[in-house]
Amino acid sequence: MPEAAPDVVTDLAPGGVLRAALNLNNPVLVQGTPAAPTGVTVDIAREIATRLGVAVKFSCFAGALDSFEAIVAGRADVCFLAVEPARAAEIAFTAPYTLIEGVYAVPVGSPLGTVADVDSAGVRIGVKLGSAYDLFLSRTLREATVVRGTEGTTAFINGSLDAAAGVREPMTEFVAAHPGYRLIPGRFMEIPQAVGIPKSRRAESARFLHQLVEELKAAGFVADSLRRSGQAVTVAPPA
Repeated sequence: MPEAAPDVVTDLAPGGVLRAALNLNNPVLVQGTPAAPTGVTVDIAREIATRLGVAVKFSCFAGALDSFEAIVAGRADVCFLAVEPARAAEIAFTAPYTLIEGVYAVPVGSPLGTVADVDSAGVRIGVKLGSAYDLFLSRTLREATVVRGTEGTTAFINGSLDAAAGVREPMTEFVAAHPGYRLIPGRFMEIPQAVGIPKSRRAESARFLHQLVEELKAAGFVADSLRRSGQAVTVAPPA
């Protein structure tokens, strides 16, 4: 596959190293430790660096908000975040490379039985501040109230809230470890995960990344990476 044009290399890695922001709070996309991260976003970042002909340096963060702030502040060159309008105002995203799900957890005895039931007057939902589901629910809920915390499940338990929102895989682990809670069937959102760069970067760089992500999906690179990291999530369809 062709390497990037010199202008794209300079634009995406102006310091000669690709600085990649990783969200360690999403175990579907990143596993391991800050010193030794693994997972699909790590593999994609390394492939981008290979195409640019530069080294890659990982900056690991405890949440999507921290990763977003790093890219906006110029402390990172590339990020891996869910596509949301509030973020797209600052970040140029590729098409998604994978799709994950947002789900609700509630107490076992809760009268809330469906996703639609959760958006009711008086219902309080714990979310992680700045997460994709925080942004999504904040702009789509009509009746329910979002309660933000360092972790949605922590806010849920400590505040005796009605529901917690989160990514399906860690939420499934949460209810397995806490028998007093259950997942509501279905999803309240599909979360498209994409590669992003600051909008101040060149349009050619955004096109390069978009084409690369499409190549990696079509070649089975993304599917193989997800399988190796033990993730049974969906590879996004071609853009």
